[in-house]
Amino acid sequence: MGNIKSPISEEFIRENYQRLSFSENELLQKKVGLLATMFPPPWTDPAKLDKVVRKRGARSLQETIQDSPTLLIVIYDSRKRAPASEGDVLGIMSLGCEMENMALMAQSLGISFHITSAFSANAAEKKVKRILDIPENMKIAFACRLGYPTAAPTKYLRVRRDLEDFAHDNQFGNKQRMLQDP
Repeated sequence: MGNIKSPISEEFIRENYQRLSFSENELLQKKVGLLATMFPPPWTDPAKLDKVVRKRGARSLQETIQDSPTLLIVIYDSRKRAPASEGDVLGIMSLGCEMENMALMAQSLGISFHITSAFSANAAEKKVKRILDIPENMKIAFACRLGYPTAAPTKYLRVRRDLEDFAHDNQFGNKQRMLQDP
C-alpha cells in the first residue's frame, strides 16, 4: 500500500482554515476550532495553499501509515442502509459512533488512535480494495492508525463552547440561560 498516492485535499485545508485560531486568546474567544500551530506553517497561510498543493501533489500512503504497527480499515456494505435513511446517513453516523467507542477504549489502554481519510479517497480506495480483495460493493468508511506512542503527545489548548452559545430554550433563537440554579 505504500506506493499508493493520495492527493492532498486543498478543499479540506481551505475549509479548515476558517476554523484556525492564531493565538490561544483567539481560540478562547472563538470557543471553537484549532490552533494553527498544530499544522505545518504553509497550511495556515491561504496565499500559500495553492503552492503547497501543487508542490506536494499527492502523498504516498506510506507517509500516512509509517511507524504505525496496526492499520484498521473499517468497511461497510453500500447496498445496505438503515431504514428511512436517505444516502445511509444513519449508517455512517452509527459507524462514527463505533469509531468513537474504539478511540475511547484505545485511549484508556494507552494506545494512540488516529483516523485518516486518505484511504477513502476514490483513487486510493480502489487500489486498497484491490490489494485487500475487498468486494466492489463494500466501501472504505474509515482507516485508523493504532499503536503505542513512542513519545508523550503534544498538548494543545482545547476549548469548549458554553451551552448557551448553541442551545435554544423552547424555540430557535431563544438564548435564555439553559441551566439555571434552583
